[in-house]
Amino acid sequence: MKKDIDKNLGPGTNAILESISDGVFTVDSDWRITSFNRAAETITGIRRREAVGKLCSEVFRASMCESDCALRHTVKTGKPIINRPAFIVNADGRRIPISVSTAILRDERWKIVGGAETFRDLSLEEELRKELEGRFQIGDMVSRSAAMRRIFDLLPQIAPSDATVLIHGETGTGKELLARAIHNLSPRKGKPFVPVNCGALPDTLLESELFGYVKGAFTGAGKDKPGRFALAEGGTVFLDEIGDISPALQVRLLRVLQERTYEPLGDTQTRHADVRIIAATHRDLAALIRKGAFREDLFYRLNVVKLDLPPLRKRKEDVPLLVEYFVARFNRRQGKSVAAVAPDVMALLMAHDYPGNVRELENIVERAFVLCGVGRIERAHLPPELTGQPPSAQAPAPVGDTIAEQTRAAESQAIRAALERSGLNRLAAARDLGLHKSTLFRKMKALSIELPDKDGRSRPRPAKGRGSKKA
Repeated sequence: MKKDIDKNLGPGTNAILESISDGVFTVDSDWRITSFNRAAETITGIRRREAVGKLCSEVFRASMCESDCALRHTVKTGKPIINRPAFIVNADGRRIPISVSTAILRDERWKIVGGAETFRDLSLEEELRKELEGRFQIGDMVSRSAAMRRIFDLLPQIAPSDATVLIHGETGTGKELLARAIHNLSPRKGKPFVPVNCGALPDTLLESELFGYVKGAFTGAGKDKPGRFALAEGGTVFLDEIGDISPALQVRLLRVLQERTYEPLGDTQTRHADVRIIAATHRDLAALIRKGAFREDLFYRLNVVKLDLPPLRKRKEDVPLLVEYFVARFNRRQGKSVAAVAPDVMALLMAHDYPGNVRELENIVERAFVLCGVGRIERAHLPPELTGQPPSAQAPAPVGDTIAEQTRAAESQAIRAALERSGLNRLAAARDLGLHKSTLFRKMKALSIELPDKDGRSRPRPAKGRGSKKA
């Protein structure tokens, strides 16, 4: 009998298990895997010869293995489990949503000899759910906000060209992620993406970093060194914090943008720069121009296509989605099985203003992972400065433990904020959210958002009386 065939299952049963699309494995009384069907191999990315004979907890990195094993529960209570949601981490480190069903295996004397578990890959259903929830993703950027949707819709038009792009946004909003997304959607995606932080280096070092130098250009230059423009040949140079460079360096950079040429330090030979330039800044360049700190001609060369990244406090509806994304990513990186965050934790995260934007939220989740081994992230895992403040009355906290409930709360908050900004003008609020007015009305009804009878567009009418005159 083959090693992957369970001796407690007949040959006919094993043939059936090999033909179905659900993953199936069986364990003996010591919790060692005794069979592992073809679908289980496909879903997990693990070969059966690597799985059979090992403890099931060593093979499956599942969200329920550590604290709430479905199969152990069935063997202990005698009650089967049907379609319990969970996830596993496959051989490539990808998080796979699954539904689990379990059963007891008995011998001819009705003695328990092990258990069987089936699991179904729900990846396709998960993608469909994401589409229905209105979420979208490009590269490592995920969102469901209307403001981000407008930016993402532009990327397929911007990316194919070589036009210079200027990204404006506060620190931590993801300007480099957006620049990488543009590069990865462009014909240059097979070439290097080279980032340069212009605010981190003094002028002399930044100039040599950008343009390189030749041997003997200055004391200590013992050999030629290519600059970032040379290293990015055929690809993209990302100039972060472009507003921090000096006027002298602005002149040299202007030439690169105008003529696509430069000279390394100490060299007289002109080099051609076959690169696309994407710049980013958190500063108001127009204000710097008025102060004489930034060249107007350079600004117009950079400002061919401008993208404004909104801060996280203006798109709070993205917080539950980003938390889910970071939880999944840190599970893959750290090999953990943290399921989600507690409702009171999500309430605190929704109430926070995030001066550090998305980067701050990522750091909060990463810190929680350090302290949280399994289960879910609780209040005790959050930094003291976050738990020390009560949830804001302007940021309704999600109720319940599911992503769907958190999504409803986030949508409700976003709609209420848009209505407040528009003075209760529902048509203007719909435009602000990027929705059709009928879609907004439908969502308001589903979320039980009630407004006064008077619309924000209404104007008081003069009282009519017998003595009134027509205008």
